[in-house]
Amino acid sequence: MEEFILETRGLTREFAGFTAVRGVNLRVRRGSIHALIGPNGAGKTTCFNLITKFLQPTAGTITFAGRDITRLAPAAVARIGLVRSFQISAVFPHLSALENVRVALQRRLGTSFHFWRPVSGLSQLDGQARDLLESVGLADQAGTAAGELPYGRKRALELATTLALDPEMMLLDEPMAGLAHEDIGRISDLIRTAAKGRTVLMVEHNLSVVANLSDTITVLQRGEILAEGPYAEVSQDPRVVEAYVGVDHD
Repeated sequence: MEEFILETRGLTREFAGFTAVRGVNLRVRRGSIHALIGPNGAGKTTCFNLITKFLQPTAGTITFAGRDITRLAPAAVARIGLVRSFQISAVFPHLSALENVRVALQRRLGTSFHFWRPVSGLSQLDGQARDLLESVGLADQAGTAAGELPYGRKRALELATTLALDPEMMLLDEPMAGLAHEDIGRISDLIRTAAKGRTVLMVEHNLSVVANLSDTITVLQRGEILAEGPYAEVSQDPRVVEAYVGVDHD
């Protein structure tokens, strides 16, 4: 089994003459929590979009679990175990928490888009859905419409739906974005629990979260890797300190 589950080589993306990501060589160790950080405009989101195939690279290659995925479509990438969450909570607001998780679980049955089938036929998934809701602290909210949940609970629900896809690797796009202070510790704990037996790559602005959760940190600046290593090492790098001058480190 490969030591590094995800590797990019020379990953580059240009937009009408502007290079957002330039020659990024990223290696994510299997079973680790790896953070991608950097000042605004550093290329983090573009890099995420390239890895999850929402964008195609101008140059370079992407390998996941030993397979070249450079030209695969986003849905194909998700099917082989590389699953992404988004900065903006992505749930079906009019469905209950249980129903949201059940939709994600349908993929295992091969009926993801067969919405015309009787709901009763999906009851076999209720036990798994309730287990996932319990794992993220939402057991008592199974019947609540997702749109009525507080924002922090919606993020927990999104994590449950991501886990329902049984990913080998999760990519979390700013999982703490918009969370109240009291929710950050709880979501951090959920991510740490969810990471057991999986690999996590996350973009996150909250450096205290990065320090507490991450095994390895890659710092981007102007689309290139500036530094990489554990937080204790990276946070003392003079180049990183300079890059973050004027950036809120809370």
